[in-house]
Amino acid sequence: MFNLLQIEWLKVKKYNTFWVISVLFLILIALTNYFIISGIMNAGAKGVSVLGADYSFSSVWNKVSYITKVFSGLLSVIIIILTTNEFQFRTHRQNIIDGWKREQFFHAKWGIVIVLSFIVTLYALLQGVFFGLTGGSSFADICNNFINVLYVFILELNYFGLALTLSLFLKRSGMVIIIFLLYAYIVELLLNQFLSVKLHLTLGYYLPMDSSANLLPVSKVEPMSSMVINSAYSTQVLMFVSICWIAAYYVIGRIKMLKSDL
Repeated sequence: MFNLLQIEWLKVKKYNTFWVISVLFLILIALTNYFIISGIMNAGAKGVSVLGADYSFSSVWNKVSYITKVFSGLLSVIIIILTTNEFQFRTHRQNIIDGWKREQFFHAKWGIVIVLSFIVTLYALLQGVFFGLTGGSSFADICNNFINVLYVFILELNYFGLALTLSLFLKRSGMVIIIFLLYAYIVELLLNQFLSVKLHLTLGYYLPMDSSANLLPVSKVEPMSSMVINSAYSTQVLMFVSICWIAAYYVIGRIKMLKSDL
């Protein structure tokens, strides 16, 4: 796997689009956290903080994790572009001609998914430590709600895994980006609302994206929102469902890769 990742690194290290999107993602998260803690994002005549200005270790992990979730779709675009480029420029064929097995090509892409998820999680961790200490917390309180860091990793695997799977099937970057963003940010929201409001079912919370997104709900950032967030699900169940979806992406993508024509 390490050799596969080395080859993938050679493909992306001089790819400007990869670096532009990555840097934009990192800057947006850092700036959003800074704007909240400094009061720049306060709303209304009384300057009320929409997300709450408390960045002590009792709440910093909730905020940093939630903000990371908001911008995760941006990094999913990287997975889509890197994967679809392999098909559009026929480099996947060259890899296999050079001796790769189809499983190796597939695992190389999943390697990117895992590594990128880990990097995002590490960045969320560093953001939490920095802003937690900036917010006046003691380092001894760092473990308060630290489980959210694990939730970030699961969420990134879920988002990136779906982006990769769609890319393997559709193979066109523009089409996959539109479908992914529409589904992740609009279609699932509408499905969730329909199931919960019209059918009075909580199944919407277990849809592919929502299962992980609900591990980091807005209720953990804004206390008052707990009045409007359905509490019929548990984090343990959401974690299990999210892992099942990630496993499903892997199995479906592997079958597709092994059976598809070059």
